Amino acid sequence: MDTDTTLLDAEERMEKALTALTRDFGKLRTGRASTTLVEGIKADYYGTPTLIGQMASIAVPDSRTLTIQPWDKGGMAAVEKAVLQSDLGLTPVNDGKIIRIVIPPLTEERRKELVKVARKYSEDAKVAVRNVRRDANDSLKKLEKDKMITEDDLKKATDDVQKLTDKFVAEVDKKCAAKEKEIMDI
Repeated sequence: MDTDTTLLDAEERMEKALTALTRDFGKLRTGRASTTLVEGIKADYYGTPTLIGQMASIAVPDSRTLTIQPWDKGGMAAVEKAVLQSDLGLTPVNDGKIIRIVIPPLTEERRKELVKVARKYSEDAKVAVRNVRRDANDSLKKLEKDKMITEDDLKKATDDVQKLTDKFVAEVDKKCAAKEKEIMDI
């Protein structure tokens, strides 16, 4: 293993932290309908916990409505029950063919709670990025200790890791600011 491999590995892992943040943000309710709100909910489908996204087609006919159409009519009640039991606070309406979910507008208080949750997700992503930085720096120090790189190479590589960390932390902050703006938008 050399400095380039260590840097590439660090960048790849930091990218995964950013991807996880984006996925977490997708699950946050912002007052707009989004398929990611319900895709990750598991319904008890013939005794097996199954993701709704794998057992039904989910659509967004307008900005405040979601429709879920299970491929098997037997899964209709399971999907409805799973959405009701989720922590989203949504009420599904089942007409026998399709399940409609109207996304209510968020209250000011709920918006502020969601901003706090978004900030927590952002902080978790930053911690993950910093953990990657620590691991990369430890690998580089081990390379120097094993006499595979010089002290100057270690210093340069450590600076590169820090630049990479700064870049990803800035990206996390940017995504967080955009999500906060989206949540607070009425």
